[in-house]
Amino acid sequence: MISHRKNSVRGKVAAVALSALTVAGMSTGIASAQPAAPGSAPAPTQGDFNNWVLDQRDNLSAQADALPEQFRGPVRDAIDNTTNFVAPGALQARADETARRDAAARAEQARIAAEQDAARRATNTANTPCPAWARACVDIAGHRSWLQDGGRTVYGPVRSNTGRPGQETPRGTFTIQYKVKDEVSREFNNAPMPWATYFTNSGHAFHQGDPTVQSAGCVRLDADSARAFFNHLNPGDKVFIY
Repeated sequence: MISHRKNSVRGKVAAVALSALTVAGMSTGIASAQPAAPGSAPAPTQGDFNNWVLDQRDNLSAQADALPEQFRGPVRDAIDNTTNFVAPGALQARADETARRDAAARAEQARIAAEQDAARRATNTANTPCPAWARACVDIAGHRSWLQDGGRTVYGPVRSNTGRPGQETPRGTFTIQYKVKDEVSREFNNAPMPWATYFTNSGHAFHQGDPTVQSAGCVRLDADSARAFFNHLNPGDKVFIY
C-alpha cells in the first residue's frame, strides 16, 4: 500500500514538474512571437508558433517513452494539456488534418484500384458471349471490339462505339459482305468512312471514326483499329455483336 502511494505521488510530481518545464519552454516561443521591431525580420505567424509548439510537444512525448511505465500516461496527459493551453486547438487541428489526409489517401487508393479493375475487365475477353468461331466481336455495352482467330484474341479489345438511340447497331451474328478502303457515306453528305468493312447489306460497317461518339448504326474505331479490322476480316467471316 505504501509503495502504491509512493508511485502515485512520484507520478504526480513528475507530471507537474514536466508540465511546468513545458510551459516555461513554450513561453519562449510566445515571447518570440511578439511583433517585430521596424526593420527586423517578420514576426512568426500564429501557424508558425503552433507548429513550433507541436514540435516541442512531440519531442517531449518521445522523451516520455524513457520514463517508467506508470509515469508515461500522466506525463503525456500533462504535455498535451500544456500544449492545449499554450496553443489552443493546434493538436485537434493537426489530428483533423491527419484524418483528412488519411481519408484522401484511402479514396485515392480506392480510385486507383477501381481503375485497375476496370482496365483488367476491359482487356479480359474470357467468359464473354462471343463464340470461338467468330472472327470479330463487339461488346456494345462495354464499348469495345476485338478480333479472334480460332477463339483466341489476336487484336484488342479496343475502344469502339455503336449506334445512338433510334439508330442502334443490330445485335446477333453477321457475315462480312465486302470492304471499301476509302469509303464515304452518301447518306451523310459523303462523310468519310475510311477502312469500311461491311457486315450487313443495309450499311452497317466497321470503319474509322471517333470511338467516343455514337454512330448511326456502324461500329466506330480509331484509325489503327479500323485498319486492323479491315486487314483481318474478309468476306464470309463471322461477326458476333452482343
